[in-house]
Amino acid sequence: MRARLTALVYVPIALVLLLVGLLYAASVTRAQQQDVFLDRLRDVSYLSLTARQAILADDPAIVAVDLERYREVYGVRSAVVDQAGVTLASAGLDVEDYPERHTAVAGRRSEMAASFWPWDVDEIVVAEPVFDGEDVVGALVSVSDTRALERSIWLSWGLLTAGGVAVALLAVLIADRTAGWVLRPVRVVDAAMERMGSGRLDERIPPSTGPPELREVVTRFNEMAERVEHLMRRQQEFVANASHELRNPLNALMLRIEGLALTVPCEQVEDVEHVRAEAVRMAQILDALLLLAEDGSSGTAQPVDLVELAARRIEGWRLLEDGRTVRLATPDRPVWAAIDPTALGTALDTIVDNALKFSPASEPLEITVADAEGRCEIVVRDHGPGVAPDQLERLTERFWRSPGHSNVRGSGLGLAIASELLASAGGGLRLELPDDGGLRAHLQVRPWDEERP
Repeated sequence: MRARLTALVYVPIALVLLLVGLLYAASVTRAQQQDVFLDRLRDVSYLSLTARQAILADDPAIVAVDLERYREVYGVRSAVVDQAGVTLASAGLDVEDYPERHTAVAGRRSEMAASFWPWDVDEIVVAEPVFDGEDVVGALVSVSDTRALERSIWLSWGLLTAGGVAVALLAVLIADRTAGWVLRPVRVVDAAMERMGSGRLDERIPPSTGPPELREVVTRFNEMAERVEHLMRRQQEFVANASHELRNPLNALMLRIEGLALTVPCEQVEDVEHVRAEAVRMAQILDALLLLAEDGSSGTAQPVDLVELAARRIEGWRLLEDGRTVRLATPDRPVWAAIDPTALGTALDTIVDNALKFSPASEPLEITVADAEGRCEIVVRDHGPGVAPDQLERLTERFWRSPGHSNVRGSGLGLAIASELLASAGGGLRLELPDDGGLRAHLQVRPWDEERP
């Protein structure tokens, strides 16, 4: 947006500068040519006095000295012709090559060339008629090259270009500052939205921010923020109430089941175990629902060594799943990531639990910590049945379960919880189907980089 506004301000200025520069360059060029032409014309007018005397006396020596001196001092060739156009005296000039002498003998002064570009004119020719009273008795012709004039014009153009570049750079700076000034209220609104998106629901924008057109947007944003904050507080209150109202009866039910297990006959112990398992499953589903209701919120990101976290969590799973083979492959150095350790640990536990649940007990579970291409990740690879390729994208949907795994315990919330936890912490969950079967889950997180301790 800033670049577009800068261009919007700068382009008209640049076009005006270009147009004015071209017109000024043409004007300077024309003015310098006219100055040179008029200077030569004054010189010829002065020499015409001596030329008239030489023509009337038919004595070339009278004017030859002046013509030669003029050539030595100014480098201008010149010649005097009589009324018939025959050369009377010359200082390095053959007037036969210049038809302007006929115009002068006819009583008219030669005109300056209309072209103003320096490379279009090689010589400046001035032909002045010589009068005796009202009669034309001859003409004086001077020819000078334009090298000095061209150098002067190129120098003027160079100075003009340098000045134009300086003004153009100044215009860029002014345009950029102007765009920044125009967008300053927009940045204030954007910063407030970003803070609100990061969880600061009480964020508001001062109503006087920006021009009247933007103030209407600010008013709408503040109204929306009020509604969002109200709804979020209602949701949090609902989650807290649901947690309190559901956990207490569930805990009481589990205590009663434990007490019942001590008094039932032996032939009914299996039924009690089934009831206990269902109660535990209800508690797990409740925890998952409450976690999703809280929108997977996580704490502040901090430096976490993925190698140490994975090793600690895998050791706990080895103790719980005695006899299962869990292989951990890590680099020889720490892999620092920026994430909330609780969110990452919960997501990893969920993925591992899901992998152990669906893979055969005889197959190992492979866990790898990697740091490549500017991204840190923990990869969990199981050798279970996997899913069909068209079902892969649905694995992170809430409560969705593959038709082929409906007989496996679970609620269909595991991968959904892991995905939302990672997303809320600035990471992500990517699932793949290896060629040799099973499922590969990539728990991707942001590297700590220069903030590394």
